[in-house]
Amino acid sequence: MKIAICDDNSQELTRISSFIDTYRRERNVPVVYKTFQSAAELISHVSSGEYGILLLDILMPGINGIEAAHEIRSFDAEVKIIFLTSSAEFAVESYAVKAYDYILKPVSRDRLFSVLDAIAAENQTAMEGLSVKTLSDIVRILFSRLAFVEIMNKKLYFHLSDGGVREATSSLVEFEDKLLARPEFVKVHRSYIVNLWHVSQLGIKELVTHTGKVVPISRLLHGKVREAYMKHMFLEKDEE
Repeated sequence: MKIAICDDNSQELTRISSFIDTYRRERNVPVVYKTFQSAAELISHVSSGEYGILLLDILMPGINGIEAAHEIRSFDAEVKIIFLTSSAEFAVESYAVKAYDYILKPVSRDRLFSVLDAIAAENQTAMEGLSVKTLSDIVRILFSRLAFVEIMNKKLYFHLSDGGVREATSSLVEFEDKLLARPEFVKVHRSYIVNLWHVSQLGIKELVTHTGKVVPISRLLHGKVREAYMKHMFLEKDEE
């Protein structure tokens, strides 16, 4: 777990760093981190895939945290951005950069540990997936790489995050329970189940994946889909 911490307040940086040192000792997990005191410094030193977690203050002089997040998202779609803020008013703006969560300042040990625990749990299950019998062999499809599943003309298509497709002669029902048991998957239409991690845009009648695929949304399911999408885009904050 590699973390970048960006806050213009040196005392807050010291506080968070101390918490992370304690987390590493108590949880016995490999955690490394680096601190930055301005968004400009952070942007100039990070590259795609370098950090898994970004703890980013919102209110900073010069480039603020929201602006920095937009810049970082232009070259890193995977880093989990956790905003640090003295007010929840920026929650809506954070949707646009797919923020993982936010923590109210001053950062508390319990709140930070809770977020890090959730990310660690996700990382542990990242290799889970489905065994699928295709037309030629049996393949393992990781949940993390599965963008959406489509049933069409009695054939099942597994659309992957890299744009690839695996075809199987099966029914959606065979995999539905296992997929929908996971919070990132939602049924958007009788013929489609989508992984919300791979949704870039939600409309009234359709959604768009990061690879540009358009998936229809049932009128009857739209309310549930929108609710699931909003919860996914920004986790409910814990009561402080």
